[in-house]
Amino acid sequence: MFDIEEIMKNVPHRYPFLLIDKVLEFSANESVTTLKNITVNEAQFQGHFPGKPIFPGVYIIENMAQSSAFLLAKSAGGVDKSKVYFLGRVNKVSFKNPVIPGDQLITTIKVEKLFGSSAMVSAVSKVDDKTVAKGELMFGMSG
Repeated sequence: MFDIEEIMKNVPHRYPFLLIDKVLEFSANESVTTLKNITVNEAQFQGHFPGKPIFPGVYIIENMAQSSAFLLAKSAGGVDKSKVYFLGRVNKVSFKNPVIPGDQLITTIKVEKLFGSSAMVSAVSKVDDKTVAKGELMFGMSG
């Protein structure tokens, strides 16, 4: 649905920390589904863990946060360089299965509450239709 150019218009992160490759589905102020290709040549696999590469859980949370930022910014008409959505809280996150090189991480974000300059979302990340992580994230906007 949206390619990397549109993602970079709506998310301030850049390589090597941009953790979204494609937007598969988007519904303004409601939900977004994103894709991240997990490849063995990513820097974190040099140390996490040598001989048994596993995509770090904090990177899965960051992928959820960036997917949420895309949803919030795109829903507001595009990124406003004077304002930034900051991750303020991570609730009830659980990890079910490891994510390894060769996997495609599919993350779905749903808006649960919008209030003022804050938002609460639910997030589910899957590989091959199996849940690998899920939780809730809260954002506040500054600027």
